Amino acid sequence: MRFMVIMKASEESEAGQMPSTELLAEMGKFNEELVKAGVMLAGEGLAPSSEGARVKFSGDSEPSVVDGPFAETKELIAGFWILQVRSLEEAVEWIKRVPNTDGAHHEIEIRRIFDAEDFGDNLTPELREAEEKLREQAAKN
Repeated sequence: MRFMVIMKASEESEAGQMPSTELLAEMGKFNEELVKAGVMLAGEGLAPSSEGARVKFSGDSEPSVVDGPFAETKELIAGFWILQVRSLEEAVEWIKRVPNTDGAHHEIEIRRIFDAEDFGDNLTPELREAEEKLREQAAKN
């Protein structure tokens, strides 16, 4: 099973405050553990929402673009991991080990990533083949 682990933003991350050298070192060690265990597929930190935009879709009208920053920090993402583990419980056990040397209050959300099988008959053989080709092409990039 694959899970997206979402590190929620904080006032500090939204202000563009970088983690301390100590926290970066501890996070590097943690990520190394994940990689050595074969569970980390990807992981990145994200720039503050002031450097981003939202594209909103509404009915038949043209999509609208709203530039950041965005007001609700608790709804924003500061970083993520993609983990491949056997269960949600295993993902939780890994994430409970995330370093927190700065003592800040962080919230981390863990969500399962859908696999092709989750879409049932709606994902026809033709759609499945097209999806597989796209994934192969993306992997080459």
